[in-house]
Amino acid sequence: MEREPDIGFPGTASVRPVTEQQWRVEFDAEVTFRNGGSLTVRGFRLDSPGAEPTDDEVAESLVRHLGLLMVGTVEIANRRMIAEPHKGSRGIKVTEVDHPSAARLVDLSHPIREGMTTYPGIPGPEFADHLTREASRSVYAPGTEFHIGKITMAGNTGTYVDSPFHRYAGGTDLAGLPLDRLADLDALVVRVAGDGHRAIDKATLLPFTVTGRAVLVHTGWATHWSTDAYFSGHPHLTADAAEWLIAQGAALVGIDSLNIDGTDGPDRPVHTALLAAGIPVVEHLRGLEQLPASGFRFHAVPAPVVNFGTFPVRAYAVL
Repeated sequence: MEREPDIGFPGTASVRPVTEQQWRVEFDAEVTFRNGGSLTVRGFRLDSPGAEPTDDEVAESLVRHLGLLMVGTVEIANRRMIAEPHKGSRGIKVTEVDHPSAARLVDLSHPIREGMTTYPGIPGPEFADHLTREASRSVYAPGTEFHIGKITMAGNTGTYVDSPFHRYAGGTDLAGLPLDRLADLDALVVRVAGDGHRAIDKATLLPFTVTGRAVLVHTGWATHWSTDAYFSGHPHLTADAAEWLIAQGAALVGIDSLNIDGTDGPDRPVHTALLAAGIPVVEHLRGLEQLPASGFRFHAVPAPVVNFGTFPVRAYAVL
């Protein structure tokens, strides 16, 4: 593939007077995709914000401006700088295909059932009666009865949200989470379901504009819910993906998997980074395949429990 498109690094103005030395970078690149296949470019040129961009910066610009989805790796070679005026960005956008749904509201939460296992080692919820219907009949007028139940449950049950208090003793608890980080959020779906890779890194996220939005990662792992397969080998984000989401100003990050982190070892870099930045995390989502790529609102509000870090939510999307 040989061409010289008029595209630039993120933030490069489309019209700029030549008042100082401007640069373009020419390079070769080999792009491999998570779902198979590759793309090779030769002599590709981009506007550059300076005389010495790094290979990573060049790779990021290529992915973002061509709107390449499901990117695995980008190898840059034969990079050279050219002192010439910027040609401006073509403003290429990622093509997002809407998937029509008959329902305006889409439920994204797993139902909570007595004894269910959400995460290995965490006990399932226990249901009991505080007041039975039969006992209530002696309290109320004839023909009037009520049931009041009680539940013993870990916060990490079903589909739940993590607040910073979950990771940090001095972090914001559930009661302190601002509603504008949990409700009526502009949202998008990052689809990686079926690509055969567990680790979801920064390169996968680059084509998306995430600032101020709920980023929902569709791995397809929810199909294993209520089976032993759900508890091992799950897809997860990487540390560099978390740092990129923070730098871009994501409002919330959710995933339809066992954990947003890998659990093969004791480290939890994604929780550590996102919650330190005040970004709520929603885990164990379902139904993301029913959503369009963007253009919907996301809600995942827990009870405002003081000095508690995690609690179930009724997550849903408004199409």
